Amino acid sequence: MQFIDLKAQQQRIRAKIEENIRRVLDHGQYILGPEIGELEKRLSEYVGVKHAISCASGTDALLMALMAYNVKPGDVIITTPFTFIATAEVVSLIGAKPVFADIDPKTFNLDPEKLEETIVKLPSPLRGWVKGIIAVDLFGLPADYDAINAIAKKYGLFVIEDAAQSFGAEYHGKKTCSLADMSCTSFFPAKPLGCYGDGGAVFTNDDNTADLLRSIRNHGQGNDRYDNVRIGINGRMDTIQAAILLAKLDIFPEEVVLRQKAAQRYTELLTSHFSLLTPSVPEGLMSVWAQYSLLARDSHVRKRVQDALAEAKIPTAIYYPKPLHLQQAFASLGYKQGDFPITEDCAARIFSLPMHPYLAPQEQEKIVNIIGDMK
Repeated sequence: MQFIDLKAQQQRIRAKIEENIRRVLDHGQYILGPEIGELEKRLSEYVGVKHAISCASGTDALLMALMAYNVKPGDVIITTPFTFIATAEVVSLIGAKPVFADIDPKTFNLDPEKLEETIVKLPSPLRGWVKGIIAVDLFGLPADYDAINAIAKKYGLFVIEDAAQSFGAEYHGKKTCSLADMSCTSFFPAKPLGCYGDGGAVFTNDDNTADLLRSIRNHGQGNDRYDNVRIGINGRMDTIQAAILLAKLDIFPEEVVLRQKAAQRYTELLTSHFSLLTPSVPEGLMSVWAQYSLLARDSHVRKRVQDALAEAKIPTAIYYPKPLHLQQAFASLGYKQGDFPITEDCAARIFSLPMHPYLAPQEQEKIVNIIGDMK
């Protein structure tokens, strides 16, 4: 059994993928070829925003967004400690300071109350350096953007939506990647919409911001390739990756539906298990289920469940075993164990089951039966 079954997906569209790649090989425009423009058009139409600017990875997407906001050394960006390192890594890379706020125990996303509390409790000199918020849509579920955007407006901050795991999800009728001032996603192979390498995109409705992002991703280019009007990065998506994503986009809406069905089956089968807490999706929201993550009663139950499944050759994963505030990379920030109790509690109990659109009901029943047979 696969944790994420990319082979089953590829079997459906292998001919289309090969056709698209062959077209790239024929025209030879491996950087910023015509497939890039076609992909960006389809991505922006799917999300419902004016501009999608493709780039080399989800990390580059976040970095480009911060650069577009002219974030400088000394600036403060508030985000969650319960996410992949890239979310806060880009803040440090640009010389700014990540400051963390704790999460909601039901959604695992940034808690708006804790967010405002964090802003208010910052020492007054530091509070003046706060420039923005990066909210993360963890495991495919959108964060609480009505509340987060309202807090940002109150304090004069920008919001970046880190939708690396949530492309295809919905928030009160709107698609993710359209829920903040700028939104970023990843097309890493394991994501709900993934290419066969690294890839990402930034979304915006602002024409000037879109032009700025296109310049930043291409070494700060101006009117021609040797006219550099700002400092940028080499953040372009390869044309071949765009060709692969175009083939995958054809079946993506159906795959989102299949993810809903797989998640619903899991929840129905697991609801009665006393030692596991199934995921919570607030009313009006739709997760794209990048992961199906459970909270065990404690770390001992988690280990027993994982061991039992491993014995049956069923893979599981822990996202994320060590929160960002306890990572050595962020030791200079001065955080310690106990600073974010909800994040730390979730990290000690969370684990994820196999999840993808081609997960068969009998596979899910096998997983749940093994968990149910534990004594």
